Amino acid sequence: MHPLRTTAFALDDRRRAKADPALIADDDRHFAAIARCLEETTADLTERLAAERRAEGGLGRQAMDRDTEIHRLTARLRTLRRFGLDLCLGRMVFADDPRPVYVGRLGLTDSTGRRLLVDWRSPAAEPFFGATHARPMGLASRRRYRWTDGRISDYWDEVFTPEGLSGHAALDDQSAFVASLAGNRSARMRDVLGTLQADQDAIIRAGSRGALVVDGGPGTGKTVVALHRSAYLLHADPRLGHRRGGVLFVGPHRPYLAYVSDVLPSLGEDGVQTCVLRDLVAEGATAGVETDPGVARLKSSADLVRAIEKAVRFYEEPPAEGMTVTTPWSAIRLTAADWAAAFDAAEPGTPHNEARDQVWEELLTLLADRHEEDTSGDDTEIPPQLLRRALERHRELRTAFDRAWPLLEAADLVGDLWTVPAYLRLCAPWLAPDEVRLLQRERPDAWTVSDLPFLDAARQRLGDPEAARRRQRHARTLAAQRERMTRVVDNLIDAVADSGADGDDGEGLVRMLRGQDAQVSLVDETEFDEPDPDLLAGPFAHIVIDEAQELTDAEWQMLLQRCPSRSFTIVGDRAQARHGFPESWRERLERVGVDRVEEASLTVNYRTPREIMAEAEPVIRAVLPDANVPTSIRSAGLPVGHGPVSDLDAVVDAWLAGNADGIACVIGAPGFPSTDRVRSLPPELTKGLEFDLVVLVSPERFGEGVEAAVDHYVSMTRATRQLVVLR
Repeated sequence: MHPLRTTAFALDDRRRAKADPALIADDDRHFAAIARCLEETTADLTERLAAERRAEGGLGRQAMDRDTEIHRLTARLRTLRRFGLDLCLGRMVFADDPRPVYVGRLGLTDSTGRRLLVDWRSPAAEPFFGATHARPMGLASRRRYRWTDGRISDYWDEVFTPEGLSGHAALDDQSAFVASLAGNRSARMRDVLGTLQADQDAIIRAGSRGALVVDGGPGTGKTVVALHRSAYLLHADPRLGHRRGGVLFVGPHRPYLAYVSDVLPSLGEDGVQTCVLRDLVAEGATAGVETDPGVARLKSSADLVRAIEKAVRFYEEPPAEGMTVTTPWSAIRLTAADWAAAFDAAEPGTPHNEARDQVWEELLTLLADRHEEDTSGDDTEIPPQLLRRALERHRELRTAFDRAWPLLEAADLVGDLWTVPAYLRLCAPWLAPDEVRLLQRERPDAWTVSDLPFLDAARQRLGDPEAARRRQRHARTLAAQRERMTRVVDNLIDAVADSGADGDDGEGLVRMLRGQDAQVSLVDETEFDEPDPDLLAGPFAHIVIDEAQELTDAEWQMLLQRCPSRSFTIVGDRAQARHGFPESWRERLERVGVDRVEEASLTVNYRTPREIMAEAEPVIRAVLPDANVPTSIRSAGLPVGHGPVSDLDAVVDAWLAGNADGIACVIGAPGFPSTDRVRSLPPELTKGLEFDLVVLVSPERFGEGVEAAVDHYVSMTRATRQLVVLR
């Protein structure tokens, strides 16, 4: 935490006028109060956290509540220690009240109940982000701070009424934001919370019921909206809390997640799960790219993903013939109708491998009942546990059941689709013969990204086969423990009897040791092996998807099954879809199964200079005439550079020599080495990123058609200051 100095302001000579005590004295007094409160709050939270950690863990809900409280205290401490005074984003003054209201990353109240900071996500903070001259939302003025190393290096004032002119400086409603755009890029996305624009903030605070599509071209702040909306919704919407599913954020690729990794913690929120689609399936870590476009097109179909249901049903058909199950006491006839009745016992919606236990239990119950019917006139009574044990160990019965309802692995089932033509024809009868042949391959486990929706659907439909095996091991372990416990209890009771103890004490001991509570408490749970939970399995209460225009219909199924409420924030740009996006968002989403669609557009390009957009716009309009090409609001003062590929080293060296800070990117030169300040990336991995300089090498090599045009367009618009095209 940064301690308060004589003043929180560190304004250089160029900003001497802003250092006038009449302009900043009130702020300094308020920051002094914040510093005192932070010190007291940090000490209190540290003490409370230590007390919670020392307390006994407890059981059940008590243990869960303790863990939740430790997580909450730890997260808040981490945020307070990270930011200190620069928790404060700015202040606003309302027309009907001269007292400033300070807005922060978190809310902060001192020991007297005085509100020092209003949380940026609260309704009270909305005017700080949403007020415009056309809609001032009751404000007279607004001040935004720029923090550097824990001190204010600059600030900007905006006024909305004539009275707001008093006591303010830098009266330019765009200065704070435009100034921030000129800052150097780094390996992490810069902090823009203090300069959110009204159009972005309105989308961030929109409701979460149904699906909200945020369509915006390059530089409009789509990623900013997606990340800030994730943090806002988790804080502001009680329907989306951690215990109700929480929020999942899905990005387009790994470099993107690394680039934005600092944003959510800086917003006071570390409870959002983040991933790329590959993370949802174990095979995604090593899956390659589908090289055959025809195969990729077929596997992009949601209908083909739905064929997984028929593929599983194939393994849930009851035997068509009966059998006789012979035990030491009887010969029980099991008919085809009995098999069918047992198979119908599986509860709807239960995964295949879990339903298997239900069917087996029903089959054993049916056989036990039939045994009683067949031996009703027999005087010999067979203990139920002996009969059950005999049925469970009946080899012919077990073999027939395992064949009719086997434990299945998702990878085996999907691999069979791509290597057994008859199986694929059975499960997807609409495929033409040449399409079936095209989908076949030699190695069933040669996974590509196009296979991931099928593996995911199969795993969801089948369930974990290891879970069934674990349940069986648990049952055996529990039975063994209880058998050992029974022997111990018997020995104790014998010892009590031998000692001559009688009366209430002896009887009470016997009852206690025989009781159900004793059986439970003596179970040693350390013998049970439990896997770590899959944090991405869902269901989630809300899912935010950035670069959503790239998702195929098949990939959408992976997200739909993780969000039963159909509550989505869908962020993207049709013009940046590498495989084309001729339809509307509503048409695409309704086709994949998303209803209740609302749409919002971002049309102002805050990031990309006009000079670069002038060169980029014709590239994308040639393939998508109705592309949402946003209007740029700033100029970098640098024309787009052109030259031969042989100039690559010279261009990069000249930029490094003239720029002590910032990040450059070379796109389209696979052999060019990456460094801390110069990245070398293929065009498909640049989405969502931004750089001071982009050197685009031989864009004509990207190929032809929509994919090549999109790669060209996206690559150019990653530049925030300068673009050089080498051919």
